[in-house]
Amino acid sequence: MNIPNSISLARLLSVPLIIYLIMNASYGWAFAVFLLAGVSDAIDGYIAKALDQTSTLGVYLDPLADKALIVSVYVALGLKGMIDDFVVILVVFRDLLIVGGLLLLLVLRKHWEVRPVLVSKVNTGLQIFLAGAVLAQSGLSIAIAEIVDVAAYAVVLTTVGSGGWYLVVWARHMASNGVRQ
Repeated sequence: MNIPNSISLARLLSVPLIIYLIMNASYGWAFAVFLLAGVSDAIDGYIAKALDQTSTLGVYLDPLADKALIVSVYVALGLKGMIDDFVVILVVFRDLLIVGGLLLLLVLRKHWEVRPVLVSKVNTGLQIFLAGAVLAQSGLSIAIAEIVDVAAYAVVLTTVGSGGWYLVVWARHMASNGVRQ
């Protein structure tokens, strides 16, 4: 296992700890571990490209770690009443839509290499920012309610845009490969 994959695996393994910390109202510690996990996402991607250590495992492990982290943190923050249920539902549904579409293609034996577009990258960044801001607000007692509100609206808009983009591209891919819809 190369360095970027080890970092992705560490991020994936940090998810239960972060959820435990959130559920036990240790928001400062949850923020610190979440921040490290977020930074690790940038580091593993940089190392993979800079040292030419991209791998098939990394292609799957990195987004799996990202989705596990985001979905789990959003669900935990939603359960604690720290992020609006509507935002949590949208974020989780978008990821289920993407994963479900890929699984369906796998079952149908159709190959599709997913390449994230700008709106998806912005969406992921905003999702991480919102979760981090909510944890910082509670864990570090920072008064940033207005920033959290604006970030939540931005997450809603980019989640809908990104999910819609994936849905349209997936439907076009299915149609162009002769799969009846």
